[in-house]
Amino acid sequence: MTDKFSFHMNRRTLIKTGVLAGAAQIASPFVRTAWAADTIKIGVDNPLTGTYAALGKNEALGMQMAVDEINAKGGILGRPIELSVEDSTSGDAGVAVQKARKLIDRDQVSFIIGNINSALAQAIANVANEKGVFHVVPGGHTDSVTGSNCHWNTFRVCNTTSTEANSVATSLIKNAGKKWYYLTPDYAFGHSLQAGLEKAAAKLGGEKAGEDLTPLGTTDFSSYLIKAQAANPDVLIILQQGDDGVNVLKQAVQFGLDKKLHLAGAQMELEVQLGLPPEARVGTWVFEWYWNQPGVPHVAEFVAEVRKRSGGHVPTARTWFGYASIHTCALAAAQANSLDPVKMARAMQGFKLPPEIALMPDGAYFREGQNQLIPNLYVGHCQAQGKDDPEDLFAVEEVVKGADVSPTLEETMCKQDWPA
Repeated sequence: MTDKFSFHMNRRTLIKTGVLAGAAQIASPFVRTAWAADTIKIGVDNPLTGTYAALGKNEALGMQMAVDEINAKGGILGRPIELSVEDSTSGDAGVAVQKARKLIDRDQVSFIIGNINSALAQAIANVANEKGVFHVVPGGHTDSVTGSNCHWNTFRVCNTTSTEANSVATSLIKNAGKKWYYLTPDYAFGHSLQAGLEKAAAKLGGEKAGEDLTPLGTTDFSSYLIKAQAANPDVLIILQQGDDGVNVLKQAVQFGLDKKLHLAGAQMELEVQLGLPPEARVGTWVFEWYWNQPGVPHVAEFVAEVRKRSGGHVPTARTWFGYASIHTCALAAAQANSLDPVKMARAMQGFKLPPEIALMPDGAYFREGQNQLIPNLYVGHCQAQGKDDPEDLFAVEEVVKGADVSPTLEETMCKQDWPA
């Protein structure tokens, strides 16, 4: 996907310096100087290539912005911080695990951040738990990460797939119809998101008209779309993300499906919308964070700073995920007054993010016993053109409180096994 938000990075430079480069779209890049020996390293194991590259690069922009802010205020516990960055790829769990072990064992990072791909996020979480390292998942959504396979040391900023599904199901049943056909990416995220939608729809009288699983990296969705049209659903649920999301939506509109049924899904990204022609910016979706929030404290300042660093472009949810993830590390150390992972994890139980980090109307907090951030979600429809800004491509119809649509702690099946 050609993404206006992406910034160019030389991977060799990233690994050599341990920081994010690419001055073309960062106004004030964080340049590694002769840090003292007590520099704190934060390892980043996230995609910079493949289907999710654009999302990963925007998370990286948010991470770097947070690093700059934290260092300007004295670092973590009075020590400067820097990023050690590895490209996990977009879909190879083996590579992601190898990179996680490298960051922990060789680079001696104090924290590890990753991943966008849910399967990779879970794999990294398992390594971080084995090594006892504080871990933050910025954007991998599948329920198990903070559910059935949760860990005491893994915290997640983005929502669970069940929460996303619950936030949009009522609107879809009410406004679009009860008969749904699913196009689902064939890995942990897609399976979990579809399961959440099926469960949420069934409670409201919805039914499944059919489904297809699509491999990650699919470029031609025509056979799937023909099959979906033949099932005559009310709603075509599209769960692909990144480049796959761009391709499937373009082709659905080329087939004229937007005129025959309702296109929708439980997660939409601004990166995808920017990769689409205006006529393909359609449907009902959930945004997990949105930049146009009039009257919400600190949001305008955040947007302005990102625009300074990105050549005038607005932040996406991914920018905020990366930003909040790095600040979560710093806040955990400050709350615990320690870099001990157990002390940090205990200090963050039930912790509410400061308003200047949460950047949403009702704030956001990490649920105790699960380490899952409970934020607001934004339900609405995509729009072909922004009214007052060319990048305002989503009309928010409802701000949903995450606490109202998140499964209970018991329903998540999270059982944390804390060290003695």
